[in-house]
Amino acid sequence: MANITLEGNPISTNGELPAVGSQAPDFKLTTKDLEDKSLADFAGKKKLLNIVPSLDTGVCAASTKYFNDAARDDTVMLIVSADLPFAMGRFCEAENTDKVITLSMMRSKNFAKDYGVLIQDGPLAGITARAVVILDENNKVVYTELVPDIVQAPNYENALAAL
Repeated sequence: MANITLEGNPISTNGELPAVGSQAPDFKLTTKDLEDKSLADFAGKKKLLNIVPSLDTGVCAASTKYFNDAARDDTVMLIVSADLPFAMGRFCEAENTDKVITLSMMRSKNFAKDYGVLIQDGPLAGITARAVVILDENNKVVYTELVPDIVQAPNYENALAAL
């Protein structure tokens, strides 16, 4: 279990992020077109997983836009949240974020559990903490950051340097 905060108030997650050097847990998440995706769908590419509570918050929206603008041809930028796929699609259309792929936990919270980011207590229990996980082309974890307070942005420079 990891201890983080929400505006300084302690909350906890169900576990820890996958260890650097380990194989990333596979997942099944849902796109805005209601298609299920797994790691195999992004084979051969580096993957930046921007894990956010909801695109309906300022920090989540800002990080999605930031990683959209930083997108590279050799990397897929995956935005994972508890938002419904329809809401994620509306956000991307309104914000012109066409280089990221939004993925919803709509059908299962296994992703949040397997990646250790499922919030266990407090007002946001049941959705994800804010984190960034970067995987190489073979799904090996090369970088992780669990943001210490949910209202803070991730360290963009460190994340992009890890790519």
